[in-house]
Amino acid sequence: MSMNGAEALLKTMIDAGVEVCFANPGTSEMQLVAAIDKIPGMRPILGLFEGVVTGAADGYGRMADKPAATLLHLGSGYSNGMANLHNAKRAFSPIVNIIGEHAVDHIPLDAPLTSDIEGHASLHTNWLRTCQSADEMPKDGADAVAAAHAGRITNLIVPANYAWTESQGAVPPVAPETRPRVSDDSIAQAAEALKKGQECCLFLGGRALREEGLVLARRIEQATGAKIVCEVFPARIQRGRGRVSVERLPYLGEFAAEVLKDVKHMVVLGTKAPVSFFAYPGKPSVLTPEDCQIHSVATAQDDQLDALQRLADSLGAPELEMPEDPALPAIPGKEEAFTAEAVGAVVANYLPENAIVSDEANTSGIFSYAMYEGAAPHDWLTLTGGAIGQGLPVAVGAAVACPERKVINLQADGSAMYTNQALWTMAREQLDVVTVIYNNSSYAILNLELMRVGVENPGERAKSMLDLSNPSLDWVKIAEGQGVTASRATNVEEFEAQFKAAVEGKGPRLIEVVL
Repeated sequence: MSMNGAEALLKTMIDAGVEVCFANPGTSEMQLVAAIDKIPGMRPILGLFEGVVTGAADGYGRMADKPAATLLHLGSGYSNGMANLHNAKRAFSPIVNIIGEHAVDHIPLDAPLTSDIEGHASLHTNWLRTCQSADEMPKDGADAVAAAHAGRITNLIVPANYAWTESQGAVPPVAPETRPRVSDDSIAQAAEALKKGQECCLFLGGRALREEGLVLARRIEQATGAKIVCEVFPARIQRGRGRVSVERLPYLGEFAAEVLKDVKHMVVLGTKAPVSFFAYPGKPSVLTPEDCQIHSVATAQDDQLDALQRLADSLGAPELEMPEDPALPAIPGKEEAFTAEAVGAVVANYLPENAIVSDEANTSGIFSYAMYEGAAPHDWLTLTGGAIGQGLPVAVGAAVACPERKVINLQADGSAMYTNQALWTMAREQLDVVTVIYNNSSYAILNLELMRVGVENPGERAKSMLDLSNPSLDWVKIAEGQGVTASRATNVEEFEAQFKAAVEGKGPRLIEVVL
């Protein structure tokens, strides 16, 4: 069968295991749209904004451990998706972005949508390629998929004329890159530090936070007394009953420094040593004590599970002894105040087995995270890069990757407005997502940050830039306008009934909690 460049690229990517394409295409991508219709094997999912597309690919990659494709329209379309690609880069999510480009002969004419796509696309990746011919397109696609498997965002720019030109056809998949193995010297140095008898910390991120990695970390803790702490915003951590509980480093730098104040040796696996999110007047940016030695054993792209296994073996770590599971939090009575913590208590009690939580609750969820240690086993996905507008799209991608599992999106109202179009995609695809909107009518985190940077007695104009109550957002109408069944809860009793019904049902549902 003869194929044009677009068809050969698509067939190659399907053969390499890419099953989903999150898309917001334009004119320069129409040959690729037609190819998806012609070549079976790839599910197209439309997002009404590119930030939904890229965020969904991030959520898919975190849960599927393999890449989805995105289809983006020129430099402007890619730029619209940049914020969630920033988060995806911090999560080391595998993604293959297919970015349309004008036909080669059209680029010098400087048409209105012409831009420096390579310049845009280079900001989020160390793998970037512009196709040079229809015959080379499928090999470019095979290379992009293989590189993405190593936890990379790969950007493939496709000039429109190569997409419509006849090609020699698809090529076989390229073997994925393997994760580098940590050196024996690094393991030995970490083991030596842990044996010193001083205050030690295992600081974990990445795949070290999967269930297998946490078991190994707890064994090391039992052998050495080192405390286990995970990064502030893990890409994916496996939690709940029967699993190892880990202290999560607080977001606020002062609290984080307090947790780490006595640490003399920090062994880092799957992430970097912790620093403050922002600089503050008179406060240090480095969160570890000055006399703390950092032992960086495995990066986020190294084989972290192998490193933990070898470290545990070198220390003669005993088999795991699990403590009793923490108790579930009590649900407040109907006479008690309806707070964000009350919402967390309800969700923790009714969380389904093997649920996936996409957490962008921000300030509303800050004191509820620990409540879920006694909940049913689940995966927890967080705002890895700090660029808000991730929670709803990541929930979309997680639901596509794991259709048999319930997805719970804990979502702040302000950041939900960045990518609320994800609700439309949930409705169109009938994704099994329950979204809980914390409506406090404020960018509450920024009110806190205003104080922390030393601004005293802010005036009405300053406060107005952080206020969402004039006019107030109506999330029931926003959701219903995009095809998602929605309700509003103003007290604990209402929310408990609505959340219980939502998790017992199927398909997308939104509950607005008015705080």
